[in-house]
Amino acid sequence: MRVPQREKLRGSQKCLQILVNDYPSLINTQLAFWIGLPSAEGIHWRSPLKQDEYAEYRDSDAIDHLGMSLPKRSLESFWPRQGPQWDALAKTDRGDVILVEAKAHIREMVTDPCKAKSTRSQDVIRESLDATKRFLGANPDVDWMKSFYQYTNRLAHLYLLRELNSLPAYLLLVYFINDQDVGGPGSEQQWQGAIQLRDSYLRIPPKHRLSEYILHAFVDVGNLGSA
Repeated sequence: MRVPQREKLRGSQKCLQILVNDYPSLINTQLAFWIGLPSAEGIHWRSPLKQDEYAEYRDSDAIDHLGMSLPKRSLESFWPRQGPQWDALAKTDRGDVILVEAKAHIREMVTDPCKAKSTRSQDVIRESLDATKRFLGANPDVDWMKSFYQYTNRLAHLYLLRELNSLPAYLLLVYFINDQDVGGPGSEQQWQGAIQLRDSYLRIPPKHRLSEYILHAFVDVGNLGSA
């Protein structure tokens, strides 16, 4: 599904729209270093682009928008429709794909539980989340369909791409600092505390089999022009 967006006036969507469209070098240089690209010029943002109505993508449209195919395990067998709507998507000249989730305030991390209505959809989601937990070595007794569900389903999709399909995928988590419009954290340390609390609650070990493919970027809103 392609979901057009308006130009946002506040919060993480506004900051991310500005970052991707006007100041991509703020993130591309770090990203290239983290994933071992020879140059930041090899990173190309696919969304949210101004010329594409700042559209965000989900389900098979996100896969198609990145020019990917899933040769071993299909998205349809892993997750029902209305899956994650990605805040941003990027691809590199080398073929790496970057799935992005952005936050400007700590309360954005505390998301609603799974809203799937049908028993079949719930069963498919739970099976995929449980498989992800096992792969990461997380505590099996924590229900990933409840607290921090947005984060857990993003982890599951990284597992689908990286482990089940052997694709060079990364999950990039962007945390904006000093977003005064929403009263967001004023330092990286504040975000780090919230991240540690979330992972502790979910009983995710500090180091696991997807750790190196989960990237954390901290971007000061003061570097985004008039944002």
